[in-house]
Amino acid sequence: PVKLKSLKQVGKKIVLFLGRITLQKGPDYFIATANKVLARRSDVCFLVAGAGDMEYALIRQVAKLGLSDKILFVGFVRGNDLQALYQAADLYVLPSVSEPFGLTPLEALSYGTPVLISFQSGVSEVLSHALKADFWDTDEMSNKIISLLDNPALGSTLSQYGQAEVKKITWDKSVLGYLDFYKKILSAGY
Repeated sequence: PVKLKSLKQVGKKIVLFLGRITLQKGPDYFIATANKVLARRSDVCFLVAGAGDMEYALIRQVAKLGLSDKILFVGFVRGNDLQALYQAADLYVLPSVSEPFGLTPLEALSYGTPVLISFQSGVSEVLSHALKADFWDTDEMSNKIISLLDNPALGSTLSQYGQAEVKKITWDKSVLGYLDFYKKILSAGY
C-alpha cells in the first residue's frame, strides 16, 4: 500500500481518482491530465484507487509515459483506507464521461477534500463549491489542478464551503422536494 504520510512528509501534493476504472468514469482523462500537470510540476503524486476493465491498459499507458513513480495504482479500497485516501488528498478528481449522479465527490467533500468534477456528471448540477470542467478538456483540468495546488486558500475555501454544502444534501430534503412537486401537479389538475 501507498505510504500516504511519507508522501506528505516529503512535500508531495496528492491528487486522487477513486472509482470504477471504466470508460464511464473517465480514468483515461485523469491520466492525460496528470501527464500535463507533471510536465509543469514535479511535486505531485496522482493516485488511482479502484478496479475495472481499463485498469491494466492504463497501467501500461502510465509505464509507457515513464510516470510509474508519479501515478500510482492502489487498487480497490474501503473502510479506514478509503477514509485515509480522502483525507490525505489535496484534491479529488472525477472526470466522468457520463455519470447520472456520482457519490464519490460528496464523500470526498465530507472528508474536507476539494473536488474537480466534469460538467457531464449529475453531481455537478448539485454542487456549487467545486471546480468543474468538461471531461475531454485536459488542459482546463490541469490548469485548475495547478491553480488549486498553487493557491492553498482556494483549496481551503472549496473544502470549507463544499463540506457545508454536502451536509445540507439529505434524502429527506430530496423526498420533500418531490412531494412538493407532486402536490403542485395535483393541485394544477394534471
